[in-house]
Amino acid sequence: MDFTYFKNNLNKLNTFQLGGIDAQFKLAPKIRTKYKDEFIYANNPKKAAVLVLFYPNENNETTFLLTQRAEYNGTHASQISFPGGKFDTKDDSLEKTALRETYEEVGVEINHISIFKQMTDVYIPPSNFIVTPFLSTINFKPNFIKNHEVAELIHISLTDFLDENNVTTDVLSTSYAKNMIVPCFKLNNYVVWGATAMMLSEIKELIKKL
Repeated sequence: MDFTYFKNNLNKLNTFQLGGIDAQFKLAPKIRTKYKDEFIYANNPKKAAVLVLFYPNENNETTFLLTQRAEYNGTHASQISFPGGKFDTKDDSLEKTALRETYEEVGVEINHISIFKQMTDVYIPPSNFIVTPFLSTINFKPNFIKNHEVAELIHISLTDFLDENNVTTDVLSTSYAKNMIVPCFKLNNYVVWGATAMMLSEIKELIKKL
């Protein structure tokens, strides 16, 4: 999708209703439960935010950034995610969290980024986080500079993302489950599943309305 067309239709995207948890669960593992809000907040989840950053590539095609987390001793090591992280009490809002973490992780200057829509929260049971995704744009391809938390930068074209052939299943093992069959996106030869795939599923439903 041409980035100029995408930018010119942001107001239209803002008018579309979100698909919510039903859209997210199209790409959720079968073992994942649709927890009720009362259950989630009874667990006092930690708050976090991520940024979905759309930008033009060299051919003015709309692109967004995913990252592969660095290897570490933790629940989500080496997984594919958006830039973002835990809410800090110094942050004025979750939007500020998403922007700050994006700057820290991949070096994109905050004042160049324009946030245009907040998506549905995603609860992540293994780490007890509730994550708020924000959609945003930047008018040029940034000079990304990754920090120690990021192993790889993954540039995904919107055209590839919207291609139904890139939705599939895979067999994965994690620290909390072995040999799971999970729905996923296959993007740039990376398997994107779990919470990130759930967020992407809702984003995909939204953008397909253009």
